[in-house]
Amino acid sequence: MNRLGKVFGALLAGCGIALVTASFVGHIFAKAVPKFVYVADYYSSDITAYSVDSSTGALTPVDGSPFAAGQNPFAVTVDPSGKFVYAVNYMSNEISAYAIDNSTGALAPVSGSPFAAGQNPISIVLDPAGKFVYVANYHSNNVSAYSVNKSTGALTAVGGSPFMAGMYPASVTVAPSGKFAYVANYASNNVSAYAINSSTGVLTAIGGIPAPAGQNPISVVVDPSGKFAYVGNYTSNDISVFGINKLGALTAVAGSPFKSGANPFNITMDPSGKFAYVAIYGGASVSAFTINTTTGGLAAVSGSPFRTGQAPMVVMVDPSGKFAYTANAGSNSISAFALNNATGALTAIKGSPYATDAVPFSLAIAGK
Repeated sequence: MNRLGKVFGALLAGCGIALVTASFVGHIFAKAVPKFVYVADYYSSDITAYSVDSSTGALTPVDGSPFAAGQNPFAVTVDPSGKFVYAVNYMSNEISAYAIDNSTGALAPVSGSPFAAGQNPISIVLDPAGKFVYVANYHSNNVSAYSVNKSTGALTAVGGSPFMAGMYPASVTVAPSGKFAYVANYASNNVSAYAINSSTGVLTAIGGIPAPAGQNPISVVVDPSGKFAYVGNYTSNDISVFGINKLGALTAVAGSPFKSGANPFNITMDPSGKFAYVAIYGGASVSAFTINTTTGGLAAVSGSPFRTGQAPMVVMVDPSGKFAYTANAGSNSISAFALNNATGALTAIKGSPYATDAVPFSLAIAGK
């Protein structure tokens, strides 16, 4: 078992789980008001759902929640239209798809769900148009691609899928333009870049050699401007930052990597692209940074890091940019924060943290 697997095994030994990696959700930068939050609960194999108070950010469980998933859901995401939820199930090698009841937030399985994935799928993302789904398959060393039926939410494998990645791909993301995809390869310490065929969803590798990252890159995200890519390096405790050229290729920016805190798990940004937030697994906290929109460089926000529950796996900012949420695998909870749009600082919301089902690994936010 690799080093990250041992870390997870120690964390969750009391639950009888032996894990081998982490998972991250896709990042869609839509102009919307938060309505529902969906949480992938690994140990209880279900999805916990909450409604969001759009004024305060407070969470209330949705009637009927939690909703059954496949075996050990690792990551969850919502399509840009807010109609469908997708979860990758690590142990059953499949994708669960759900239709969202726009009034209540309840989930109903999409016809044909679950859909087959590769071996141990752990990360899932949709392109900004909601046409394609991409899944990183950790032990297959590849990425599965699907076209989306926008009426039903059903998935159909793209011709030529799966597409090869590096060793143990841990995270996949799509640039806001929808033209490029990037994969963080945990064991090969690099980032694969792909051009996306806008008609078919086919991935074509960009350049001959993946861009080198730090030690054990475990998450990747592109900022809302599409100018920079950010990679969390779990073992070297830092963030690699790359400029993206017009062809989608990556080049390290001056000053990269930037220190993050102990064991950064995932990175997200507010919709304006002014701030970056990093879930710090080893520090039970979120590190917050201001982004230099010219250079891509990071500078710590005053008061950072901000405390969360134990072992935060994911931090997400809601589509309005008002609130942030973390999935805390070590304390079975969701921490909720109000986001200061001037400074980037986080303040715990009254009533936070909120209880989840067993061992939440990721979360996604649906807007309206």
